[in-house]
Parts: sequence; structure tokens; C-alpha cells
Amino acid sequence: MKAARLPQMEKAMDAPSPDVRLFLLYGPDEAGSMALVKRLERAMGDQAERIDLDGATLRGDPARLADEAASLSMFGDRRWIRVSGAGEESVAAVEALLTAPQAGNPVVIVAGAIKATSKLAKLCLDHPAALAYASYAPDDKDAAQIVAGLARERGLRLTPDLVRRIAEAAGNDRALMAGEVEKLALYCDATPEQPANASAEAFDALSAEAVEADVGPLVNAVFGGDIDTLHHELSMMAASGTALASVTRPLIARATLIGQIHAEAERSGLDRAIEAMGRAIFWKDKPAVQRQARAWPLDSVARLMHRLLEAERATRDSRGPGDIAVRQTLLAIARQAARSRG
Repeated sequence: MKAARLPQMEKAMDAPSPDVRLFLLYGPDEAGSMALVKRLERAMGDQAERIDLDGATLRGDPARLADEAASLSMFGDRRWIRVSGAGEESVAAVEALLTAPQAGNPVVIVAGAIKATSKLAKLCLDHPAALAYASYAPDDKDAAQIVAGLARERGLRLTPDLVRRIAEAAGNDRALMAGEVEKLALYCDATPEQPANASAEAFDALSAEAVEADVGPLVNAVFGGDIDTLHHELSMMAASGTALASVTRPLIARATLIGQIHAEAERSGLDRAIEAMGRAIFWKDKPAVQRQARAWPLDSVARLMHRLLEAERATRDSRGPGDIAVRQTLLAIARQAARSRG
């Protein structure tokens, strides 16, 4: 089945029905898909056992998915299965799950930027025991509604102008918008039981907009495959004591922009799609963005976004690798861009 609208999919993830064995999340906005996965995780509860699989595992053992969906938790708690990096190699496993005599444990598959005409998507869209939803990067209106909804859930009162600023600062990325709202709610001590007003001053104090370093050259070096410039920019940041956490947001915003360009290009062509982005592309960056959109095809944008989000999450974990993980990720992305450039 197809979930036509985001609220329908959110409702289904918040209270998973036993009639739905499988949730398929696909589309270029992987951050949007992961936000839906988080809703299912909350619905299952902190004590639920999560089984993580991937497309390669399902290709080698197509019966594994149905077996896991029918198995009881060894601890007696609730159980659910998350599959990442799935594609056409997972079709046999999904068919086995949907035709099995019983299931019981919900399965969510994050498939990235596959098309609705792919075998995996068609199988789930046509089957009554599956619910499929395609995530696309929200436009400005949708992003504002998402921010406002996230704020209401946390008891945070925002002015329309602050809603717009949060969406713009996050590049309309769902995961980043959620992070901004969460930080602001904690800063303002807001809860659903005790709502609080957020001020522009509070947002300014927390926002990455306050970072003074100009990371534009670094962003273009990463996505353009300019290794020498990237090493130079990283050295300059290290010398100034600037944390690499400050560059993840602009990089994710650029990856989101490239995904939006490709989504529009399917209807109007790449050059017109870039023009349609309007002020989202700074005029000086337009030639670089054109080259980057050609270097990073749509099927690679979801993987690119996933790597950047992992790096961004690493900067939030005080026990994690932090700057080392970001540096390694940026160099790996730049090398891949350099190879594709020839």
C-alpha cells in the first residue's frame, strides 16, 4: 500500500498495526526516512529488541527476514527489525516475509533513492501487508510546518519568524530541524507539561549561524573533489581551533540542495532545475553547484547524506571520534568526487 501523505505514515509508525508487516521508506530525503524510523523506535519502547539487517545479508539468506519477523525476543520484550541499504537484492526476502504464514514483529526497510517503478517499491506498493512512503526534501512551506509540529511536541512556543529561521538554518533537513528544536527546548526548559516561549536571542546563542569561519571553500572542495584545497582548509581550521562540527551543517545543506536539484531535474532538466532553486544557490556558487550536481547523481546522494549524517552524529557524542570521524568522512567524499571527475 502507498501512504499518500506524511501524516498518514507518521500515524502508522506511531502505532504500528499487526496488519502491516513491513514499512518501506524510500526516496532521496534519507533524513526524512530516518525521522520516521525514529517514530517507530519510540512506539516500540526503550526495552524493545531491535534486529539490524542489511541488503547484502538478505541477498545471501532470503529466508532470514521472515524468520526474524516471526521470532520471539529472547528477553520476552517487544521486537522489531530495521533493514538499511536495501535494494533489488532484497526482493526475494520481502516476498518471503509478505507470504509467510505469520510475522508478528514489524519490519522497516530504508531503501534510499530507489524509484517507485523498482521491483522492491512495486512489491510493497501493491501488497496490503506493506506500507510504503517516499520521502522528498520538504519545500519552505512544508519545512515550516515540520518545525512548528516538532516545537508543539516539545512544548516550545515559536514565532513565525523563528520557525522560518530554524528551517533555513537547517536547510529544510528534517533531522537537523529536529536537532535545533530539541536544543532550543532544552535551553528554554520547555516540556509538554510546562510550555515555554523561545526567543530569537536564545536561538542566536545556540545556532550554528554564529560560527564565524567561512566554510564555503571547504564545502566546494569536498563536493568538487579538490583534495589540495580541502587539506588547506582543514589545516586552517585546525590552526584557528575551529571544531569540525561547524562544517557538517553546511555540507548536509549542500547535499540536500543537490538532491532537490535532481528531483526537479527529472521534470525539467538539470540546467532549469538549478535555475529553479533561485536564492537557495548563492550566485557565486552556481558554477560549482552545477559541476557538483553532475558529479553526484541521484542514486549517490542518499549514500552521501547518510555518511554526512553519521559524521554529524559523531560530533554530538562526547565519547565518539568527533573531529577525526568528520575529517575521514570529508576526505573520503572528496576522493570519490575526484575519481568521478576523472
